[in-house]
Amino acid sequence: MKNVALLCFFTILSSLNLPAQTITGTWNGLLKVQGTELRIVFNITKTEAGYSSTMDSPDQGVKGIPVTLTKFEDPVLKLEISNARIEYEGTLVKSNTELMGTFKQGGQSFPLNLSRKEVEKAKLSRPQEPTKPYPYYSEEITFENKKDNITLAGTLTLPQKDGNFPVVVLITGSGPQNRDEALLGHKPFLVLADHLTKNGIAVLRFDDRGTAMSKGDFRTATTEDFARDVEFAVEYLKTRKEINKKKIGLIGHSEGGIIAPMVAANSKDIRFIVLLAGTGINGGELLLLQQELIGRANGTSEADIEKTKIANKAAFDIVRKSNNLDKIKAGIANNIRQEFKDNPQTELPQGMSEDEIIRMQIEQLTSPWMLYFIKHEPAAVLQKVHCPVLAINGEKDLQVPPKENLKTIKAALAKGKNKNVTIKEMPNLNHLFQECTTGSPSEYSEIEQTFSPIALDEITNWVVKQVK
Repeated sequence: MKNVALLCFFTILSSLNLPAQTITGTWNGLLKVQGTELRIVFNITKTEAGYSSTMDSPDQGVKGIPVTLTKFEDPVLKLEISNARIEYEGTLVKSNTELMGTFKQGGQSFPLNLSRKEVEKAKLSRPQEPTKPYPYYSEEITFENKKDNITLAGTLTLPQKDGNFPVVVLITGSGPQNRDEALLGHKPFLVLADHLTKNGIAVLRFDDRGTAMSKGDFRTATTEDFARDVEFAVEYLKTRKEINKKKIGLIGHSEGGIIAPMVAANSKDIRFIVLLAGTGINGGELLLLQQELIGRANGTSEADIEKTKIANKAAFDIVRKSNNLDKIKAGIANNIRQEFKDNPQTELPQGMSEDEIIRMQIEQLTSPWMLYFIKHEPAAVLQKVHCPVLAINGEKDLQVPPKENLKTIKAALAKGKNKNVTIKEMPNLNHLFQECTTGSPSEYSEIEQTFSPIALDEITNWVVKQVK
């Protein structure tokens, strides 16, 4: 259920005979992918052992991603972020001021030239994005997750500076997200918070741990860890005199729609929850369905879709059936080797060996987040939720398909005897609740609309009813 993954780089250009150059410093580039432009920044420093570096993705609100390999053999720079399957190779030219190269991820390549100068991207039209000064009070805040000893940063908006207001906590989808849930030039949570606050509802939105201004380590965190962050967000709100402690709600998008029920099931402080493209089926089933629908929308052949589905299902079954990490890794490796053996005509991504593919697949499938996600059963948690629930999905959502998930959500809440439930499939909306044509993630950046006004009103009107 990952919100659109950052795609990446690789093309080996012929070397130029240059004098020894220094590669340290900040390198900026503009990656063009899926109809949008993403700024990419690499920060390279010299160490006793060679070089180290980090990557920033400013348009996604992500900074300081550790680069696992930094290798400079004048004039060629090689970078890898192994857990994200990212590689970059570039050749230093023009008096140490530019790198000409390619950004590669998962076998897909995109030209990416880097410069020491900060790059500017074409300004996108996002007419719904609010601008300052806002007609309400906005405050930058921090709060502590005392169990994990990390500080989280966010924004609290209030209808007025003084008063006593109902409040919602916004919970982001999967992947490192900032408080605005910034994605492909859109800021859905900024738009949603603005709409709610203008209608009398206070809103707390915060950066995921290890992202933007929040501390902690995103890479080792699971959905359960993110749920704990939300619990401490609620604890923080209970210390604020402007907040009505009996009217605290949660609104979760995508993975946030898994997290909200987890928190509500264990807390008497939660008055209501809203699931925006929340899941009902387990993570493994969801990933299989998501891959099938997006593959079909992107023109992948039915034969290739079925082949991928069989291979992924086998891998997910290995993860589900064991808690022994070594056995899981061995099982996945054996499965992939057998696939290569059964399909000797399979073309490997350029420059990659079978062992490298196996290693990357194992890293992806055995990350703490993925292991938890594949095993987690949202329906079992939903049965324990007894506060009012609004669950809405877009009709054309290919990441969290509406029919399968809304049906399971409804059945789980009914099994738990929750009678205050509203379920809606909203026509012509995608995973981001934009009015769309196909629902494919490739459309997200091309659509000017950030959040359907119909969906905004649906959410806000329901929340206002719960806090009257």
